[in-house]
Amino acid sequence: MSTKKTSAQTVAFRLTSMLRRLNEGKRLRPEELAKEFSVTLRTIQRDLNEKLAFLGLENNDGYFAVKPARLGVLSMKDMERFAELAGLEGLHPRLSTELLQDLLNTGLQNALLVRGPNYEDLSGLELQFSQLKEAVAKRCTVGFRYRKAEGAKNVNGVQPYQLVNHDGIWYLAAMDAGQLKAYTFTKIEGLLLNHDDRFEPDLSVVQKLEEEDSIWLNFVKTEVVLKIDREVASYFQRRKLIGGQKVVKALEDGGLIVSGQIAHPNQIWPTVRAWLPHVRIISPEHLQVELEQQLRGYLDAH
Repeated sequence: MSTKKTSAQTVAFRLTSMLRRLNEGKRLRPEELAKEFSVTLRTIQRDLNEKLAFLGLENNDGYFAVKPARLGVLSMKDMERFAELAGLEGLHPRLSTELLQDLLNTGLQNALLVRGPNYEDLSGLELQFSQLKEAVAKRCTVGFRYRKAEGAKNVNGVQPYQLVNHDGIWYLAAMDAGQLKAYTFTKIEGLLLNHDDRFEPDLSVVQKLEEEDSIWLNFVKTEVVLKIDREVASYFQRRKLIGGQKVVKALEDGGLIVSGQIAHPNQIWPTVRAWLPHVRIISPEHLQVELEQQLRGYLDAH
């Protein structure tokens, strides 16, 4: 896992660096880039001809550059959006020219949202992904068959707002019968777009999606308070490991009291389990009790 993540970060750094220079009007020579980034010439050529193809580069005498008419068209925000995705080739069924163009297209910037560095493989689902992306952009309702553990059901008249990648899993954030829901993309079958049934986005829904940092979209948030031992306190200081995480108090022994906002216990239990025995749920108390019951049940079963 760590090797893949490190590799993705390296690719993202290389591509973002090249993108910044090209946007500034600089001419790039593949041989020099290969030496600078310690990769093969073939890798750099693939970067320029495939991953950065959305820029519409021109090749003159072995130097690649952006056409004069397109110089400086990318903003700092565009660069940040690119950096988020540049190294994650498996994030989208085909994270290449098409998706990157969409991410830098003002008409589609709100259709796609990515949180987290990992990803699931969506090979074979490219067409359905593109159709949903189109539905979000054109604001047309959709219908589909949705597979759940208790069986499949038909869903119609759904208003698609956004395709969200949360911790590597794609979800469709949509309004269904007045409720904001998150549908797992890979559980959607038989997608149908209704181009004759358009909808106007509810600004309150758009705002909620912008502020939400989980896929539990239709749940009331509850504050959770954790006690963090000093052995792992630095990890919670460097990264936000729970939604809305805040350091409430630094303890004299080097530990921390942190708080966060959750909409479902499944948002907090995996984090606490991962850091046992150095993390404990202080509030709500029933979550710690339930967690201990789960652990006892697991130990008894094994």
